[in-house]
Amino acid sequence: MLMPKRTKFRKVMKGRNRGQSFRGNKIEFGDIAIKATEAGRIDSRQIEAARITMTRKIARTGKTWIRVFPDKPLTAKPLETRMGKGKGGVDKWVMNIKPGRIIFEMAGVEETLARAALTLAIHKMPFKCKIITLKDSNELY
Repeated sequence: MLMPKRTKFRKVMKGRNRGQSFRGNKIEFGDIAIKATEAGRIDSRQIEAARITMTRKIARTGKTWIRVFPDKPLTAKPLETRMGKGKGGVDKWVMNIKPGRIIFEMAGVEETLARAALTLAIHKMPFKCKIITLKDSNELY
């Protein structure tokens, strides 16, 4: 599971997730990638599930890059707990995703196999995504 080694603060506020991604919105390393088309949150378990399905599909050939890192703690209080008594403990680590963000990249795999692997990974995502290649990577979303 992805999580930071240490953070400045244990818990953070929820914040807002509006606008489009101006960072990480172009293919930098690979030839084909998954791009988010709507806003959402991705947690470390979803990233790991998508990574495992992709590497199994391509039979560990080629190379994949994970372009997101969940460094925001999400807290939760135990079930059937009364209100009050402070904020809950850290439950999972998430990252806010804006439309246009590249999530995974892949290279060294033929395009049909790469598309099949990335399609399986898209099914693990909690928001809508699409597959893009280098030639159409300069679209907005």
